Amino acid sequence: MAPWKLLCTGATTKVCENARDQRRDVSHNQFRDQNIINQGWMRDIHYHLPHPPARADGAPHFLVPFPENKRFVGRENILRCLKDGLSDEGCARSIAIVGLGGVGKTQVALKIAYHARTLTSWSVFWLSALSMAAFEQACTEMVERLRLSTSRTEETKQVIKGYLESSASGQWLLIVDNADDVATLMEPGGVYTYLPKNGDGCILFTTRTMEVAQAVADDIVELEEMSEVEAKAFLQKLLPSSSAEEEAITELLRRLTYLPLAISQAAAYMKRNKTPVSKYLSFFHNADKEAISLLSREFPDRTWYSESRHAVAMTWLISFEQIQKHDEIAAELLAFLSQIEPRAVPESMLPRIRSEDRFVHAVGTLYGYAFLYRRQDGEMMDMHSLVHLAAQEWVRNGGKTKSVKRNVVSHLATVFQSDDWVNRGVWRKYMPHVLKAIQVSEEGARWEEEECELGYWAGRCLQVEGRIAEAVELLQHVVKVQETTLAENHPSRLASQHELARAYQANGQVKEAVELLQHVVKVQETILAENHPDRLASQHALAIAYQANGQVEEAVELLQYVVKVRETTLAENHPSRLASQHTLARAYQANGQVEEAVELLQHVLYIKSKIMAPAHPSRRVSERLLEQLV
Repeated sequence: MAPWKLLCTGATTKVCENARDQRRDVSHNQFRDQNIINQGWMRDIHYHLPHPPARADGAPHFLVPFPENKRFVGRENILRCLKDGLSDEGCARSIAIVGLGGVGKTQVALKIAYHARTLTSWSVFWLSALSMAAFEQACTEMVERLRLSTSRTEETKQVIKGYLESSASGQWLLIVDNADDVATLMEPGGVYTYLPKNGDGCILFTTRTMEVAQAVADDIVELEEMSEVEAKAFLQKLLPSSSAEEEAITELLRRLTYLPLAISQAAAYMKRNKTPVSKYLSFFHNADKEAISLLSREFPDRTWYSESRHAVAMTWLISFEQIQKHDEIAAELLAFLSQIEPRAVPESMLPRIRSEDRFVHAVGTLYGYAFLYRRQDGEMMDMHSLVHLAAQEWVRNGGKTKSVKRNVVSHLATVFQSDDWVNRGVWRKYMPHVLKAIQVSEEGARWEEEECELGYWAGRCLQVEGRIAEAVELLQHVVKVQETTLAENHPSRLASQHELARAYQANGQVKEAVELLQHVVKVQETILAENHPDRLASQHALAIAYQANGQVEEAVELLQYVVKVRETTLAENHPSRLASQHTLARAYQANGQVEEAVELLQHVLYIKSKIMAPAHPSRRVSERLLEQLV
């Protein structure tokens, strides 16, 4: 079936509580060297599975993170156009719903998604384009849900593009939500680069800017504010008890400029606080005009009229002040949320302020004011991007941005997992929020110790994910900061340089990796004993870089030294000792010393066979190397 045409215009893991202590140790733990060898191998095992075009029962996929909105009203003309288009022949590949912030674009797209679900042959997918990090996260989750194959160097967003362009995906509707920023979409390597350019499907964008809509879509539908009739029906669904106050409702909706977001926020306040419409309307007359101006003036959304901007800002100000007055914990939680990504927020990541009971109550307060919405999985929550922006301005106007950001970074540094593969399910969910929290957005702002700590671990996790270019950029920044704030022989500085060198090598920058590791090893040789785990780990990494750079003899010589030291200090079955012996065997192979390689590998496998199951990744990788040699 051809793409559609518009017919109208218009894993359970334990949190690493000792991250800072682990950070000082380059080797990270006793399995560090073996993890370096195994990570890619384990990733291949996880992903290299057959990917059918649909689920095992033959049904299409429906990967939409939000439940159906049972309170949706109106928009009949727009919905009719979109629904008719889904079954039309010979039509455009892409369409954009464009409208001001808070007008209901996402809800219209969600309505269409659930309509498409009823079409038996269509799969429906949903990706957020709110930021590059949000897009990456959505692609990663989609790869996992679809069980798509990927190599250790292939990025998930490229995998998704390839899948949707292939016949394996069947017919599909892809919704790209919050495509508001031109740079995020259209710059080289931006979101648009990784959207399918062919295949049997359609792309539906939601965007606040006509510039984006014209750049990405074949057809454009403009979504305006609700009519008075639609707005009244919407408020009645949200607040059934309000129908008796007809005159006050008419005036309030006019003040709210018939904007769905403003109506829903006002209704949430009235419902939670049992406030009559007439009393809520009086808040508008008595509101602090200067505070409203401060809250609304920073919104960059050029599609908003002044009246709309002030109307929404007023509803937020009223709710913010009420929360601050009656639920201090909810106010602190709202401030925390303002400094991370607004979408796909794991509840497990949020700080338990005071106690678990008070935390649960605070989250309930934010749900009650419609500042948060829970996803179908029960764990993730979302905040509207404009509510998020308003919360940022609220924090900034209170002069608290710096202290709030410091608290956010400190908390994330505590809960963010190490790069151990078993923790992957946790740090994948946390990653977009970590990257958001540590980004430098203010002139003259700089990272301190905790930002570097968090950046270091995020960089390591990005490497495991195969997001090498991002890891290099992040670790370069960590190293740049630490080279101006820490002594040359400081453990954290050396650890970050070590990790950056690994990222360089994975990125094909082998000479840079060799140069940086030579520096690290040189410094460590002046301050650490020859059998110190950190020194040996860096020498091990340098030998691997030597081999990648064609300096095979240097690699063999250095690895022989590392193996010799470890054989005198570590047990025969210690993971680091086995890892260095395995790597030396590889270097022997590259140097033409096949007999030595075979002999050493046979010894390694003999030990591993006594302590590892036949399917253990470490044992399998050594077996594969031996098979190549014999």
